[in-house]
Amino acid sequence: MIVRDHNELFKSPEYTELFEKKKEFESPCSSVDVANVQEWTKTEEYKDKNFARQVLVVNPAKACQPLGAMLCATGFENTLNFVQGAQGCCAYFRSHLSRHFKEPVAAVSSSMTEDAAVFGGLNNMLEGLENAYALYKPDMMAVSTTCMAEVIGDDLNNFIKEAKIKNKIPEDLATPFAHTPSFVGSHLTGYDNMMKGILLYMGKDGYKSPSGKINIIPGFETYTGNIREIKHLLNLMGVQHTVLADTSDVMDAPNNGTYKMYPGGTPLKDAKDAINARATVALQKYSSIKTAEFISEVWKQKFEAVPYPIGIKNTDAFLDTISKLTGKPIPQEIEDERGRAVDAMVDSHAYLHGKRVAMVGDPDLLLGLISFLMEVGAEPVHIVCTNGDKFFNEEASVLLSENFFGRNAKVYIRKDMWHLRSLMFTEPVDLLIGNSYTKFLWKDTQTPLVRIGFPLFDRHHLHRYPIIGYNGVINLVNWTVNTVLDEMDRKSMYSPSFDAIR
Repeated sequence: MIVRDHNELFKSPEYTELFEKKKEFESPCSSVDVANVQEWTKTEEYKDKNFARQVLVVNPAKACQPLGAMLCATGFENTLNFVQGAQGCCAYFRSHLSRHFKEPVAAVSSSMTEDAAVFGGLNNMLEGLENAYALYKPDMMAVSTTCMAEVIGDDLNNFIKEAKIKNKIPEDLATPFAHTPSFVGSHLTGYDNMMKGILLYMGKDGYKSPSGKINIIPGFETYTGNIREIKHLLNLMGVQHTVLADTSDVMDAPNNGTYKMYPGGTPLKDAKDAINARATVALQKYSSIKTAEFISEVWKQKFEAVPYPIGIKNTDAFLDTISKLTGKPIPQEIEDERGRAVDAMVDSHAYLHGKRVAMVGDPDLLLGLISFLMEVGAEPVHIVCTNGDKFFNEEASVLLSENFFGRNAKVYIRKDMWHLRSLMFTEPVDLLIGNSYTKFLWKDTQTPLVRIGFPLFDRHHLHRYPIIGYNGVINLVNWTVNTVLDEMDRKSMYSPSFDAIR
């Protein structure tokens, strides 16, 4: 039996005939009319109409809250995600993370259906918590919600108390929770809500004695290589630290021939001790807003939100912050890593200088990429952030205004990838940076694509490579400059002149 790839399968006669019949049924317009409309959507006139829409959203660059909550909770030792909501919602979050990391994700749901929507989800939660604990024996169950549970007003705090009173789960089982309605905010909001919920639960015994450690909150971090890079730098500096939501060994577990349901994660004893740290440093402030308030106001702990350490400048700022907080000097080995990163940038500068770039992603990621691109002499032009707010807009605009290479840039908050399509047709660029969904823009506009962000479904292992720190600089230079060189070779494929050396 031959299993053909779908791209080849759909070219077979039976499928081409089927698709032609579907066109007749679904589209009363002629192919000429369709082609004319397609061309019209590439014009300034259409761009004005596109940007005038206020309700319709087409391919937004964001996900919903529970997905962020699930990623956050997954980063803690022996933790099972429990989603109070429909089974299909939970499956969506799991599959999204599994397809990006190519790893299984431990999560269950209360499988709410129509009756729960009418009578409430208490019975679903009681039965679900009891069964999940009996089957999977977690040390912590982190509870989040979906739209259905939020619309009907399920009270997680009281539901969990009821489960313990009725002995559905042990009284001492760690059960942090977060209300994560999908219809507001984004995956960043969900991550923030769950992080606050976990720290609130873990720190309920209060401050005891100083540990001397530094807490690191990576934020909605989808690169396991980034977390390893942070630990690498801190270990070189001799800084004792706790990474809160450490997914590096959860989402990049070794295959030793045996299955382990809960590999890695921040030890729960370290999470409980986080309240005793000398300070907490967040690498993505836009996914740590409520957590920052909680740590500063309730824990009374020093909280620092540093720029996401992408590029030389931002990595320097991160290391300087750690050095000031701990009194630890930056060792020569890190200085050498910085030197190698700078050398890589210099080697490739000629091919990246002046390249116009469009990008789409989360706020902290975009700010880091803007800084990096201007360091290598590239020009950010179209910056689309679906889940950006006015504070991100102001911060990005200031960052761009301070550099010559940011002079042609414009920031678009609460816009989607269909807006970006109009921009790329009316004001073309040389490079596009974004997640796997931006490949449709690549196909449409023929703009070379550098895959950075989340999700990355159609390329394997990219999440294993850091994009932060000085080693991250080398990876970013590698991906961007080689995309430029690939495009140069593609365009010269039928030229009588072909350069073997670039």
